[in-house]
Amino acid sequence: MLYLLTEFSDGGDLFNLFRYITFRAGAAFATALIFGFLFGRPLINLLRRKQGKGQPIRDDGPASHFSKAGTPTMGGLLILSALMVSTLLWARLDNPYVWIVLLVTLGFGLIGFADDYAKVTKQNTKGVSGRVRMALGLLIAALAAYAAARFHPEALTNQLALPLFKNALLNLGWFFVPFGMIVIVGAANAVNLTDGLDGLAIMPVMIAGGALGVISYVVGNFNFTEYLGVHFVPGTGELLIFAAALIGGGLGFLWYNAPPAAVFMGDTGSLALGGALGAIAVCTKHEIVLAIVGGLFVVEALSVIIQVLYFKRTGRRVFLMAPIHHHFEKKGWAEPQIVIRFWIISLILALIGLATLKVR
Repeated sequence: MLYLLTEFSDGGDLFNLFRYITFRAGAAFATALIFGFLFGRPLINLLRRKQGKGQPIRDDGPASHFSKAGTPTMGGLLILSALMVSTLLWARLDNPYVWIVLLVTLGFGLIGFADDYAKVTKQNTKGVSGRVRMALGLLIAALAAYAAARFHPEALTNQLALPLFKNALLNLGWFFVPFGMIVIVGAANAVNLTDGLDGLAIMPVMIAGGALGVISYVVGNFNFTEYLGVHFVPGTGELLIFAAALIGGGLGFLWYNAPPAAVFMGDTGSLALGGALGAIAVCTKHEIVLAIVGGLFVVEALSVIIQVLYFKRTGRRVFLMAPIHHHFEKKGWAEPQIVIRFWIISLILALIGLATLKVR
């Protein structure tokens, strides 16, 4: 929105700064961070009053989690509010990729909100039917993938880009939309599964979001793409502003989510943020790289899939409990120990993902 102020610029004044994506990204980060600090405590107090007993705790979970009873959920509302306000203020609103990612984030946020609301009001951990959640998620993802394909350059439409090889493209044809659906819905649910310990999900989301923000800026700049040997996707640079707002809002939330958490992110935040990461990856043609920078989420999701399939086949478990962070809890690791080590793993994976932007 504030980009419109460039119309009043003569090229050498303050308004000229609004032309630069990097300046607006920094402003978006600061705006979202301040928003989180200002409205975090009032939102938590409101959620505590409205929810009463807070988020229900699983009966079969680690015993240490019962001490968290009464903690309010839906803290994702703080992240999403900061993210939406900041992006709408600082991004170019004539950019289709910004709207694709924003609407995916909002759509999955609404699914998560409905699920959190059902859990809190019914005081059980079931929430909205898994089939309903999946169906709505697939619908949102299908629309987003189709829209992204329509706005991609003709040479990249329905193509899967392979990391490290600029000239290697796999033509998915009509299958690109289902593939994009898998990426977006898979990312949303993988982040949702990771959100099981105080501070565990939000930092890896910020790390992955930051990496994807850098990728967005690079692939949206012709000079950078020529130098680094990656595909040029005009317009995606604006997604750096969304990523910066995500990091700012995430830090504002982490201030209150740090152990012991004053509020949980809930499905409101985890589904929305995971969907956002998937949407950015689809828009920038870096779907495979997402599996690297978001590798922690992939491992968390795979641990659940492996556990379920193996148990159905043999009646035994591979892990003491899934997702895998609960396995380490059962082994006696302290919660902060798990969280910080998983953060380190996320940072390493993000750096590996960024290394795919190789110099020719």
